[in-house]
Amino acid sequence: MLRTPVATFSIVAVDTRAGEAGVAVASKFLAVGAVVPWAAADAGAVATQSYANASFGPNGLKLMREGMSAAAALQRLLADDPDPDKRQVGLVDMGGGSASHTGPGCHGWAGHRIGPSFACQGNILMGEETVAAMASAFQNTPGALSDRLCQALGAGDAAGGDRRGRQSAALYVVRDKAGYLGFNDVLVDLRVDDTRSPLDELSRLLQLQHLFFGSSPPEEKLRIDGATLQELQAIMARAGHVDRATGDGAWSQSFERAFEAFIGVENLEERVDLRGRTIDEPALDYLRKKFR
Repeated sequence: MLRTPVATFSIVAVDTRAGEAGVAVASKFLAVGAVVPWAAADAGAVATQSYANASFGPNGLKLMREGMSAAAALQRLLADDPDPDKRQVGLVDMGGGSASHTGPGCHGWAGHRIGPSFACQGNILMGEETVAAMASAFQNTPGALSDRLCQALGAGDAAGGDRRGRQSAALYVVRDKAGYLGFNDVLVDLRVDDTRSPLDELSRLLQLQHLFFGSSPPEEKLRIDGATLQELQAIMARAGHVDRATGDGAWSQSFERAFEAFIGVENLEERVDLRGRTIDEPALDYLRKKFR
């Protein structure tokens, strides 16, 4: 049975210093994030596409978790696959090793670029410029791995991308205990399943991810007292929480309860430390703009 190829362009990468691994992917394919990206904080990352063998994801991670390099894991996956000529897959291990395979049966243009800590690959593309632009953007973009992956994906799209058009995109990044409240390893898990401008939406979602789940360094956190406390009380009054806040410029038990409820409603609990009585400036700025 002839199956539809998962035509896409993707990048797998690790930040060895931060201990992060991730995948960014875009395609003219519904919900590409459900098929292509795989990552584990104790193993690395895998992108499987072009008549995608979805078992490459968990199996590749298992092999790297057991100590195989990305290159060795790739060879094992291909050796066990019944139709490797139609597959395209990229792997990166937590040590920064990378590997990619583009089978001769992949629809053109198809190819890949690898470098230290990353691998870019794509099929049914406008041309080689897509993977070249992705590699260059990743290597020349500073900052967090999630931002670098998103920038690389955008560069690939601008250089041509999937020659059939645009539909979906995804970004998945892991780090040990980096998930919500530290209970799992999922640092970023964003998907845009069906829209005309998936990369614009993915970029917007990533900025929200940074806002709601980021954290300012200790020296940049704002103490909730004085003018900051008064401003927060004024914001809460405009937001309709005045009946639960004292509004007198003092930190009291009644205000603390009202403030905790307010922060919960706004989903900013990872930006506020009630015990330390601090708030991150990006969170305060968000509240200022929302409740002018």
